[in-house]
Amino acid sequence: MEYVNLGNTGVRVSRICLGMMSYGSSAWREWVLNEADSRPFVRQALDLGINFFDTADVYSIGVSEEVTGRALWSMAKRDEIILATKVFNPMSDDVNNRGLSRKHIMDAIDASLRRLGTDYVDLYQIHRWDYNTPIEETMEALHDVVKAGKARYIGGSSMYAWQFAKAQYTAMQHGWTRFVSMQNHYNLVYREEEREMNPLCLDMGVGLIPWSPLARGFLAGNRTRDHKGDTTRARTDDFAHDLYYADTDFDIVDRVVALAKERGVKPVQIALAWLLHKPGVAAPIIGATKPGQLDELAAAVQISLSAEEIAHLEEPYTPHPILGHR
Repeated sequence: MEYVNLGNTGVRVSRICLGMMSYGSSAWREWVLNEADSRPFVRQALDLGINFFDTADVYSIGVSEEVTGRALWSMAKRDEIILATKVFNPMSDDVNNRGLSRKHIMDAIDASLRRLGTDYVDLYQIHRWDYNTPIEETMEALHDVVKAGKARYIGGSSMYAWQFAKAQYTAMQHGWTRFVSMQNHYNLVYREEEREMNPLCLDMGVGLIPWSPLARGFLAGNRTRDHKGDTTRARTDDFAHDLYYADTDFDIVDRVVALAKERGVKPVQIALAWLLHKPGVAAPIIGATKPGQLDELAAAVQISLSAEEIAHLEEPYTPHPILGHR
């Protein structure tokens, strides 16, 4: 495994981050693994040298955090793990148990720490932009979370570049903690982040930790224009069906599959290697629910693509509407 600094910070993270959304309760999503089935993946990730794990309070409505904490602290030392979670999405029907108000952030970080079984998270991220709360309120609350020792760093997730710039400027103006990472939607079939968000983050020294680096399995090359796949997630993940499956998306997958065959590797390895070559990308967040997937994805770190291969993969891309946030 290789390690890089997360943006301009001094903390070193593995080039692959294990996303924990797939582990928690199948009652939340049919494709989610329950605790007993998820533990071997955490063990394997640690054995591969992965030190970076990402979850969120909303995943399995808290159960993912519980499963994550129990697995990690039974297998690893706390100070050797970079642990990330998120806040924003509704955690109940209560009108204040959501969003980025000071009240909810303060309540949510304590609830996440209890579920995770730790005194602090390394990275606390806002899951989306809150249009109903002044950014000054949000950034001051996040600053206070850091100063209280409950989070070491803060990060953002999918939003418009102007919003991220506003948040950073607000924090800088007041001497508050700034975001060190951006967890954005970025992969070979969705590259709209290259227009504004990625250049902004590069300029600010903010590390990119993209979600859906394999387009929720679409880049595995096992789906066709007429067939959305055989796995439980492929069949039931309506969110993915809204994000991908355009004709040009399939044109790109065809090139990924062809290059993978030529190189003697798997399509997912080519897709992940492409992302690891992009400026500012620290650690794409990958998911794994089947034996062998983590080994394959970890091996992608060692795959080098030529400039010609990268250009060939990118050439069919056409502009997409904004997908993954509003």
